[in-house]
Amino acid sequence: MDILFQALAHPARRILLEELGARNDQSLFELTVRLTTAHGLSLTRQAVTKHLAVLREAGLVTSTVRGRTTVHHLDTAPLTDLRQWLDALPPPPKDES
Repeated sequence: MDILFQALAHPARRILLEELGARNDQSLFELTVRLTTAHGLSLTRQAVTKHLAVLREAGLVTSTVRGRTTVHHLDTAPLTDLRQWLDALPPPPKDES
């Protein structure tokens, strides 16, 4: 689960996941453009590639090659254990002020 927290710790990676959630199966070029136009996040293709590698290592993104283009896909399955762990935490104490 630590690898998931590490992958989710960076805001750019969370935005990448949101982008793939909104429109799955995007190329590196598409993702880089969307980060800039929709989110005002100006990252180089190399930076986006590094973030995608972290997300792939965590199992949150898979990639397939279509001709000369690599297409990236969201995989939320690894989040199931994380959700279960979060749901099992006790609620915070009520503020009795």
